[in-house]
Amino acid sequence: MTTSTGTAPSPRALARQRRRASVARFWRQYRAERAGLYGLAVLVLCALLALFAPLFVGSDVSSVTEAPGRPMQSPSAGFPLGTDQFGRDLLGLVIWGARVSLLVGLLAAVLSVAIGTLIGVTAGHFKGWYATVLMRVTDWFLVMPTLVLAIALATVMSRSLTTIVVAIGVTTWPTTARLVRAQTLAVETRPYIERAKALGGGHWHIMSRHVLPNVMPLVLAQTTLIISSAILAEATLAFLGLGDPTVVSWGGLLQDAREAGAVSAGDWWYLVPPGIAIAVVALAFTLCGRAVESVLNPRLGVSR
Repeated sequence: MTTSTGTAPSPRALARQRRRASVARFWRQYRAERAGLYGLAVLVLCALLALFAPLFVGSDVSSVTEAPGRPMQSPSAGFPLGTDQFGRDLLGLVIWGARVSLLVGLLAAVLSVAIGTLIGVTAGHFKGWYATVLMRVTDWFLVMPTLVLAIALATVMSRSLTTIVVAIGVTTWPTTARLVRAQTLAVETRPYIERAKALGGGHWHIMSRHVLPNVMPLVLAQTTLIISSAILAEATLAFLGLGDPTVVSWGGLLQDAREAGAVSAGDWWYLVPPGIAIAVVALAFTLCGRAVESVLNPRLGVSR
């Protein structure tokens, strides 16, 4: 293959062309997954609302002293989702809460997948006593209730978003570690790995240049699935009163509704909107994750 000037393209240019072709092929196959497109559309809408929330509702939406309405007003033309116990607009709070819930879910999922990928790749590559110790630790985390561990961590640490991210991230990585290790073991048996070792490739070269690129499709699919679990976990911890009380999140709104007695009073508008938002976003991430799984072949690391 030659360029218009008659010279062969450089290896770097060929690599860029292959990456562009791979991305185009992936998107073409992803578009065939109707459920995945619906989930992606919902996520894009939620991301835009969260990103431009200051323009839609203003940064003072969470202010208690400048609440625009009366406490516990039912939905009306002025307040489509009603008001909370302080008279704040619930529609604005739900939109503003998307910023925290999506951010915490994304960061916690990235931390979880990073830990799981590191442990899975190294355990699959080095084997021996090192892999045995890591897998026994992984098994211990697998049999322990994730929510209980997260609650314990969130209890002993300071109440902040960082605490929530760490509590979720360090308790949800074992599944990723197991999957990545299995994929790593499969990749390590391929002939080009033996050739790379024979040519003097070190451990870092083998893991970073050969193993990691082959497990990345699996990691991508696992990340989209874990984000939904992380959002639910954040909402659960906030509902239990372990979140940061100074920020607005969907789980925090549910906790405020419980403390205000919205359940016993029948003030459904205080409970339903944040609950539906959590369910819809978690479902959207799950649909996207399933669509990615159907497009990518985790065993071979290539498109079907």
